[in-house]
Amino acid sequence: MLEFTKMHGLGNDFVVIDGTRTPVELDPSQARHIADRRFGVGCDQILIVDPPRSASADFGYRILNADGSESGQCGNGARCFGRFVREAGLTEKSRITVDIRDGQIVIEALEDGDFRVELGVPVFDPAQVPLSGLVQAPTYQLNDVDHKPVRFAALAIGNPHAVIRVDDVDTADVERIGAAMECHRVFPARVNVGFMQIVARNHIRLRVFERGAGQTLACGSGAAAAVVAGITAGDLDARVRVDLPGGEARIEWAGPGESVMLVGPAERVFEGKLVSLELTG
Repeated sequence: MLEFTKMHGLGNDFVVIDGTRTPVELDPSQARHIADRRFGVGCDQILIVDPPRSASADFGYRILNADGSESGQCGNGARCFGRFVREAGLTEKSRITVDIRDGQIVIEALEDGDFRVELGVPVFDPAQVPLSGLVQAPTYQLNDVDHKPVRFAALAIGNPHAVIRVDDVDTADVERIGAAMECHRVFPARVNVGFMQIVARNHIRLRVFERGAGQTLACGSGAAAAVVAGITAGDLDARVRVDLPGGEARIEWAGPGESVMLVGPAERVFEGKLVSLELTG
């Protein structure tokens, strides 16, 4: 039997599991079963709260996508993580440091009920994004994405992201282009694909096709990547409102070498127990 809490951040939904008391290991098939919206609980990602792996952290944080693969970052999930550990009585701190797969993030509970996540410093080096066979440039072009040329910016914020500028997110072919881009050979670790419409220098609209999950209602690291790409291109200011299908997030970035900040809500939906899942480990 596995106890869990269902949560969401702007409609990006999660199954959150406490692994601090009893270690939790899920193989890909188990993760897919939990994430299945007909035969399991249903979610975009599974979040596992672990003991810290380093002396400077309060917790560890693992993210499993709906297809069972592991993700390195999830900004909406991090906000839910912050609310979960406080409401579960695992910490009384308003600001916590969390070990993720490739580093650390900082999560802070704000007085208005929202959470701020320090996502880390964006990476543009193609070898680290990663991009295969490309030399670093402000934008790149692929000529064989669903038989069409596509121009995009690329960077990593825990996960690899491609950001495509569009005139209107409502008419953007997110499913077809997103799926074709996600598994394109130039992205050896696959990629999250963001479709960004700039409304004003402090306001964008965004839809995201996430690797391992498909199109979601919101993507926190995708919102951060889109804003960073827009700031780098000189089209956006340092503080930007991001309208996603699931609601509004806020991104702040002071420029190269600085961490990206994500602010938004985190909501608990329900708690439950999975009685048909056998755990390994």
